[in-house]
Amino acid sequence: MSEAHLRSFRIHAPVPLIPTVCELLQSEGFRFCQEPFSTYCYRLQEEPTALGSSLAAFFGYIYIQDRSSMLPPLALAPKAQEAVLDMCASPGSKTSFLGQLKEQQGLVLANEPNATRLATLRANLQRLGLLNAATCSYEGQKLPLKAQSFDAIQLDPPCSGWGTVEKNPKVLQIWHGDKIKGLTGLQRALLRKAHELLKPGGRLLYSTCTTNPAENEEQVRFAVEELGFVCRTIPAFPGFVFDQPWPGTLLVRGEESQAQGFFLALLSKAHESSTPDPTPSLKLPGYELRVDTPLPPGRTICINDKIYFVPKICDLIVPEKFTWRGSYLGQLKGGHLQLQWRYKSYQISPPKPSQDLILDDPLALKALLQGQSRTCSLRQKEARLFFKDLPLGLVRIKNSRIVASFR
Repeated sequence: MSEAHLRSFRIHAPVPLIPTVCELLQSEGFRFCQEPFSTYCYRLQEEPTALGSSLAAFFGYIYIQDRSSMLPPLALAPKAQEAVLDMCASPGSKTSFLGQLKEQQGLVLANEPNATRLATLRANLQRLGLLNAATCSYEGQKLPLKAQSFDAIQLDPPCSGWGTVEKNPKVLQIWHGDKIKGLTGLQRALLRKAHELLKPGGRLLYSTCTTNPAENEEQVRFAVEELGFVCRTIPAFPGFVFDQPWPGTLLVRGEESQAQGFFLALLSKAHESSTPDPTPSLKLPGYELRVDTPLPPGRTICINDKIYFVPKICDLIVPEKFTWRGSYLGQLKGGHLQLQWRYKSYQISPPKPSQDLILDDPLALKALLQGQSRTCSLRQKEARLFFKDLPLGLVRIKNSRIVASFR
């Protein structure tokens, strides 16, 4: 594998658990190095088997992602308690990184208008175990959300994709001339909507995977001159070679950076006097359910015996009759909450040998994945499964044997 085509990935775990995720990857022969621009981001050096089939990937601890596309969430730098919107979210690479940077707090609302891509987005967020993410499906330029309700917005709109030409050689043939006009018109409509939804002083990170000036610096010009945004300077990230087509913006030079060509602009909305509407507690379908399990601030809702978690901040920004979905937790069976197996204790607590199943051998972990049962001394009906100090999910216990159903 040539150096130019080596893949990148992000470790989706709290910083203290990153060494254990690395150990799990190394046990399967993967070799990699940390990127210079983030604690969470890595570059593969050896890939003996498909990284997506690794144990770390299966248990939701890595996300394969081009290194350029890791930059927008880092540039937006969301704060823990902020309400953040990802207007064009699927497949979820930036959404999940935003949620990770917010450490399971606040909210990331991920919008995806296409039903097939929405299903992919939801599956990825569930695999990664993000509780501070919710999803909806509207045309981004028509999102029926409250004006001035978001602290930060990620906008990575449909674009011509010229920056991906190495992987997709036909993009230059497909997207050229008048064919670009539909894209630029949509991008401007999305920028207008983003300006409407941002709080005064809020931040917008506009990004594309194209090198086309009409979709990059010309759109920044529109945002500044027509909408009143202010363009902020993004410090250059180490490990990349950049151009600066508009003051303060960054354009990744793909070949020299061994990544996709990628454009980033950080825009802020001017402060203005405004009086927020009084917001009553959000009425949700189903009924609220109290659960005896660690969760961030929010509400647990039961709808048709399925249990969803709703971050507390949703009460402030989600209008009535808005169609959306919180994070799936599990379902009611016989009146009792049965958590989905991917649930990891989100208030990470160390494993306890008297209560948890702790494995330190990756081969034993693979055996469980292949359906082999395992005896244990635990007496309860359910236990947390760990690889050393890394929580992997929940397993059930029957007649002193581990019954692991990873579906």
